[in-house]
Amino acid sequence: MHTRRPDIKGIVIAATKSGSGKTTVTLGMMASLSRRGFNVAPFKVGPDFIDPGFHTSITGVVSRNLDGWMLSKEYNIALFNRTVTESNADIAVVEGVMGLFDGYDGKSEAGSTAQMAKWTGLPVVLVVDARSMARSVAPLLQGFERFDPDLNFAGVIFNNLGSQRHLTYLKEAMEGNVLMPCLGGIMRDEDISIPERHLGLFTHHDHPLSDGDITRLADIMDQSIDMDAFPDSLFEIELKSESSSITISESPILETPSSEPHGVRIGVARDNAFCFYYQDNLDILKSYGAQIIFFSPISDNTLPENIDGLYFGGGYPELFAEELSKNISMKTEVREKSLDSMPVYGECGGFIYLCQKILCRDKKYHSMTGCLPFTTQMLPRLKALGYREIKLEKKTIIGKPGDIIRGHEFHYSKIVSLPGDTETFYNVADRAGADKTKEGFFHRRTLGSYIHLHFGSSPSAAKEFVDSCYLYKQKKAATKIEIKSI
Repeated sequence: MHTRRPDIKGIVIAATKSGSGKTTVTLGMMASLSRRGFNVAPFKVGPDFIDPGFHTSITGVVSRNLDGWMLSKEYNIALFNRTVTESNADIAVVEGVMGLFDGYDGKSEAGSTAQMAKWTGLPVVLVVDARSMARSVAPLLQGFERFDPDLNFAGVIFNNLGSQRHLTYLKEAMEGNVLMPCLGGIMRDEDISIPERHLGLFTHHDHPLSDGDITRLADIMDQSIDMDAFPDSLFEIELKSESSSITISESPILETPSSEPHGVRIGVARDNAFCFYYQDNLDILKSYGAQIIFFSPISDNTLPENIDGLYFGGGYPELFAEELSKNISMKTEVREKSLDSMPVYGECGGFIYLCQKILCRDKKYHSMTGCLPFTTQMLPRLKALGYREIKLEKKTIIGKPGDIIRGHEFHYSKIVSLPGDTETFYNVADRAGADKTKEGFFHRRTLGSYIHLHFGSSPSAAKEFVDSCYLYKQKKAATKIEIKSI
């Protein structure tokens, strides 16, 4: 067991390119450190929902998304500091996105793992896919070291090695040519990869890591790296940013609102079909006085009692379309709440569930709730991917005209029954500012869209939603008084 230090440090797990084994190394690192008794605070760079779920399964701490485009620098640093503090962490492990320097474009570091490493002041562990690579690894690493002198490298881990001799060869190539140390290497093993599906990796909900899986990941890391020495050597690295000091940073985005909380109850769909939520979104809703009540549209027959609003996040409703369709009592109740003008918000998978029906890839239709008058269809290829900035054109349950919120879009389906006179409420632009197809469909007080919004980019959206739920709560109370007076 380690001796806890008063100064908490961390690392960023990055790679030379996507597909290098970043996630495997990150999960193994978290598993090994946790097994040694370290309290690990996990993070993921970028908008991904899937990797953070596995992080949470291993560490027992909710993994947070750090994002240089959706969220401000101040928000990211405050979130990092607060998460590490509140989780009583010894070490923060941040999984990067894509290649180390890959961001929004080829001109700057904006949105890259490198940018986040500098914002948080953390050193980088570089993962290199060494399959079919020999002495050429030296100039590759030289380039990464020299490209940005403000980055601090803790070392390199080679993945997909053919043998121990292969690792020795790579170390020999580094000698006298590369400054960063070799921390070790992982032998080629197809069995340790997480299976893929059409939207990326399997989620931790439908492919949970067993105790055996976590033990194996930790074993692989222990066999590949001197994990007993690694944390100590990491603690000796001087962080370059004051943001790494673990104090609770006050941020106007994270501070507790001064307004009196309304005490509304918001039902949040969470099961295998609906599992994509930014934890920050739920926390910000709570900060404005909302009580979050989870329920399952797959297995629950009724909605939670005394709710004032509904939130359907993203996920895989198409894979559970038959179960969702057959849960008639749930669908009926959701539609009745929508007809009663309860605030209902759905994004991506949640939006699909709020539509009339879905045409799956097996050519079968499945009825959904019918809160919104559309039919959606699953496609064999990706329909949309990328960051999005929405500007509200009209008042909705999440804001007023002119409000700007940022988010991300990623789906394999489309709307196939969109009447020409359908009204949209979002003016949508991509990260470069180019206009995209208008989005945001608002019917009664039900709002749906394919875009996953991050309330951290505009906390007022969460406040507006809670306020909308409070107005509905007041309406219910007034109706009860009228009935009693009669």
